[in-house]
Amino acid sequence: MRGEVSEATEQSLGTVLAVQANFYRVQLDSEIEEIRKQCVAEHSEREESHCCVVRVPQVIARASVQKLANGVFPCTDSSVEVPSSVKTAVEMSSSHLPILLCTRRTRLKKIGQQVMVGDRVVVEEPDWAGGRGAIAEVLPRKSELDRPAIANVNQILLVFAVADPPLEPYQLSRFLVKAQSTDIDVILCLNKSDLIAKEQQVEIHEQLEHWGYQPIFISVNKSINIDQVARKLKDKITVIAGPSGVGKSSLINTLIPNANLRVGEVSGKLARGRHTTRHVELFELPSGGLLADTPGFNQPDLDCVPEELASYFPEARQRLAVDSCRFSDCLHRDEPECIVRGDWERYEHYLDFLEEVIKRQIQLNQQADPESTVKVKTKGKGKTQYEPKLESKKYRRSSRRTQLQELQQLYQDEES
Repeated sequence: MRGEVSEATEQSLGTVLAVQANFYRVQLDSEIEEIRKQCVAEHSEREESHCCVVRVPQVIARASVQKLANGVFPCTDSSVEVPSSVKTAVEMSSSHLPILLCTRRTRLKKIGQQVMVGDRVVVEEPDWAGGRGAIAEVLPRKSELDRPAIANVNQILLVFAVADPPLEPYQLSRFLVKAQSTDIDVILCLNKSDLIAKEQQVEIHEQLEHWGYQPIFISVNKSINIDQVARKLKDKITVIAGPSGVGKSSLINTLIPNANLRVGEVSGKLARGRHTTRHVELFELPSGGLLADTPGFNQPDLDCVPEELASYFPEARQRLAVDSCRFSDCLHRDEPECIVRGDWERYEHYLDFLEEVIKRQIQLNQQADPESTVKVKTKGKGKTQYEPKLESKKYRRSSRRTQLQELQQLYQDEES
């Protein structure tokens, strides 16, 4: 039929920027060369079929977005006019990448496949006119955090304040151990450095050097060392974390002016910040890369096993690199010939955290292992597929023997 084009299911790759309820904001990748080839092919096909409608390509290129919104889609050398009927309602990011509001395919729900912020996903059949799409597949994750729930993170930007609220070494140590347990690179930033003297900065720097870290002293209000932080975030997915009130949202607003995050004040009674971030969301950095804001929390959970806790302290790792303890399962408390136990500043922190981790491990061991919620079924041609598993005994019919016993029990109750 004249003007009709048979096309396969359109698929595009993208990154999940935000999750809310059952909807996902997905930023699609740009493939300029592919767009140019598609555009040239469609332009030739249009001339051959004398069709007056040009189909919007599968992926929108960076350089083409603004012109597409104005009704012109650029090809290699010339422009093809797009009628108003195919103008799109697609949201555009600051780098002119298309953003679609997507749902999750029912098949993914059945197998229990969750979609997290930061996930690389395959979007099927994008609706350019409505700015919608459907997530058909979640690609394998390179890394995964549970709190905050985010995938494919390259590094953690840990932000603390040196004043207002004051710096608490124990709290900072806890955050650092939690960050180290993720096996992701950690960048430590100390905000509000303009509120303390240079001598105090040197003292804090030397203390953290002994801990095994090189902090960056910044000030969002005075724009101190903000460029240094921006360079470390370029072309990477970074999670910004830290307690409430230290200036995380203010730092994001400085790095990404169009983020417009709500900023809260520090509580006068508790000397702690009030929560202003309620969900996890990825923001695009002007220089490239993505930055995730996370809800502030003052005491992260330590969910590692006791034997691994020492490896999250650089001071302990340094000692273990030189020599080894007598026992391979040494917890570095009162065991004989332990090389970790000794006079280092955070050793008391280690003992406190170890006691907490051991208690948690005991509670987990006392609980029964949760039953799997999916099962594997073999389909045609030897293909395996995951399907939801019904809860045990919930949908199982009772046996005749059990029914007779229940009836006998009822008769006995009535007679008595």
